[in-house]
Amino acid sequence: MKLTNETRQLFKTVTQINAISGQENELAAFLIKQYEALGFTLVLDNLGSVFALKQSKAERPLKVMVAGHMDEVGFIVIDIKDNGMVALDPVGGINPQTLLAHRVLIKTRTHGFLEGSIDAIPPHLMNEADREKPVQIKNMLADFGFTSRQEAVEKGVHIGAMVVVKGEFVELNDGQRLLSKAFDNRYGVVLGLEIARHFQNIELPYDLYIGATVQEEVGLRGATTMSQMIQPDFAIVLDCSPARDSTGDKTQEGQLGGGVLLRYTDRSMLSFRKLIAYQEDVCKLVGVPSQYYSSPGGTDAGAIHKANQGVLTLTHCICARNIHTCSSIIDVDDYLSAKKALIYILNDFNNERYLSLKK
Repeated sequence: MKLTNETRQLFKTVTQINAISGQENELAAFLIKQYEALGFTLVLDNLGSVFALKQSKAERPLKVMVAGHMDEVGFIVIDIKDNGMVALDPVGGINPQTLLAHRVLIKTRTHGFLEGSIDAIPPHLMNEADREKPVQIKNMLADFGFTSRQEAVEKGVHIGAMVVVKGEFVELNDGQRLLSKAFDNRYGVVLGLEIARHFQNIELPYDLYIGATVQEEVGLRGATTMSQMIQPDFAIVLDCSPARDSTGDKTQEGQLGGGVLLRYTDRSMLSFRKLIAYQEDVCKLVGVPSQYYSSPGGTDAGAIHKANQGVLTLTHCICARNIHTCSSIIDVDDYLSAKKALIYILNDFNNERYLSLKK
């Protein structure tokens, strides 16, 4: 299967927007513009989450929430050295071994994004012990070419400024796989937009809320506020989980190209067993692959399913290699499988289905 040119361009656009936790403004503005163009009613919380509402004509309709998250991992500036070098603090979980010598972007107050790199000591200047010891992020510095602290400040660098590792969007293997930063979780942002477009002119027996939360990577914060605001009856969380197949071990959960993840347990939620069985049945019915998956991490489902009196919540995820780096890789068939199955679930959902899944 191949992506349409429109979907490919959407992935490229959305992955290249820089939006770390707490600084999702640019991506939020993009989503607002997209949802307004589709004629949806905007639903916004005070943290910056963006959802679009398609209201049902049914009497006292149920509420269905489809949620991705906007934020990606990155850094904030915590110090500007006298020589113009910049010290960083991570926002979200980042493996320090993925960072040295990578190109980075810093968002300034006055000059937009400026390019630089993370400083790396050459082996000539290291002893054997230092070569074998990973450099911690607290000991790394970013170099944007400034010659002094004053010069950096004059260019708009400031404490708390966003820094992201550059990761261009590239198609691999004739478009079968995609390489970019931030597939965790621009997968969910893109799928949410495409689902909104699909159902734009379709009447549904429930109110459909589609959108993206903020600050997932630092504690499911937007999911907490938005689920309290929407008070959904049924929630579907779209996220991108770590693949475990790089060595070719087929026994590992999380195979790229293995289809929709039937995420039966993770750190933040024990799955609703009837929902997982239903999700697996849907995948078989529409002819797409699925795979069982567990994770030591979590998703926005961890907050949403505990909202108010409790919410029937399903994760609808795919996996990617190298998540939380600038070089994550997804399989196009996984995305298209997730999209096909999700469309079926949303078409199939009604009061009767809700009651059968809730029992």
